[in-house]
Amino acid sequence: KSWLRARKYLEKGADGDWLFLSLRRHPLSRQQFFYILREAGRLAELTIAPHPHMLRHACGYALADKGIDTRLIQDYLGHRNIQHTVRYTASNAGRFHGIWRKKRRV
Repeated sequence: KSWLRARKYLEKGADGDWLFLSLRRHPLSRQQFFYILREAGRLAELTIAPHPHMLRHACGYALADKGIDTRLIQDYLGHRNIQHTVRYTASNAGRFHGIWRKKRRV
């Protein structure tokens, strides 16, 4: 929401609730966003071609890395089945970092 307020401030006449706008101030289509993301990946010389769903995965992993509760991540990502969300927390080995040290002090 803060980005939408900033965008309205920076761009006179920006109407609507769209986050990404074209140069003509129209909402970007799925295809336009896909192209922009692919081109950014190419310019960054990534070894794999990024796609929009990767951003969703990145969000899930980032939330898990911050220790956010799995049920909250599930709700945020809109997963009906918790098994789709568990993949983000299950692969986060860093969550166990230092656990044994803490356990010994108790």
